[in-house]
Amino acid sequence: MEFGICFKGFVSPDRARKLVKQAEEAGFDYCWFYDSHILWRECYPAIAMCMEHTTKMRFAPCVTNPNARDWSLAASLFGSLAKQSGGRFDIGLGRGDSSVRVMGKKPAPLARVAEFTHKVKAMVRGEEVIYGECPEPVQFPWADGYELPVHIGAYGPKALKTAGEVGDGVILQIGDPYLVEWLGNQAVKAGHEAGRDMADYKVIVAAPAYFGDKASCIESTKWFPAMVGNHVADIVEKYGTDSGLVPKSLTDYIEKRKGYDYSKHGQSDNPYLDFITPEIVESFCVLGQPDDHVTKLQHLQEAGMTHFNIYLDNGDEENIIAQYGEHIIPRFRD
Repeated sequence: MEFGICFKGFVSPDRARKLVKQAEEAGFDYCWFYDSHILWRECYPAIAMCMEHTTKMRFAPCVTNPNARDWSLAASLFGSLAKQSGGRFDIGLGRGDSSVRVMGKKPAPLARVAEFTHKVKAMVRGEEVIYGECPEPVQFPWADGYELPVHIGAYGPKALKTAGEVGDGVILQIGDPYLVEWLGNQAVKAGHEAGRDMADYKVIVAAPAYFGDKASCIESTKWFPAMVGNHVADIVEKYGTDSGLVPKSLTDYIEKRKGYDYSKHGQSDNPYLDFITPEIVESFCVLGQPDDHVTKLQHLQEAGMTHFNIYLDNGDEENIIAQYGEHIIPRFRD
């Protein structure tokens, strides 16, 4: 099983360098960065910087979207980072949430997510590509055939279908084993039905991890179900709560949700946290003592998870990385 860490853009450059070096030495495989250019600093300079301080760790945005950049610019950026790092670059991809909504714009349709995946991967390989915003062919003379891994964030049935049909993996921002199995299976099934070989398909669980007593763990991570609820609210608005297309346990918890403040996206001081219960926090996150983390991760692995990506947004980052390096990651290595 793979392990990753994920930063927001408010981590200082010096601290980011130290944390990625510590994480690589601890056995982590990936470092992800939020891609939300208004709320936090642009993530790609930080990724390039951290690449220079590691040798094995892979890097990726978690997640970018089709509306943030011209597609040739995005492909050139991704291909350049892949070349600069010796092939250690992936992307996470979504419709666009905080990075576009904070500007009052709408997320991209799923058809655009799928087209972006195909066209950007082709440009990074070095193929000649025509896409909607650019009537003339685009081809990078410096491209060398790199196959860009694209992992698609999803909750709803159509997004999961898209992730299975065109992605190299699905990103599930939730740490509940039942929901991970339910959602992951939808993506994998869609890939099989599209005739794809899903043997190496990744099911990436992105969620906070925290060590300590129950009360302190819950207090430090209760922001996360609110962020998840923001996405689930979109699904409920589209499909309702009794469609059968989304697990009822995923939709029930937002019944008392009153709103969401995008300026506080993914932060503990978001004013809309009142609907979050301790039980939901425990369900969605990985909390407690080292043995509790191992047990929860084993359940998630049994549910289909192949990669656990820790949102390091709760404080105590150095300790979390150290605990995983000493007590957790060795338990999941062959």
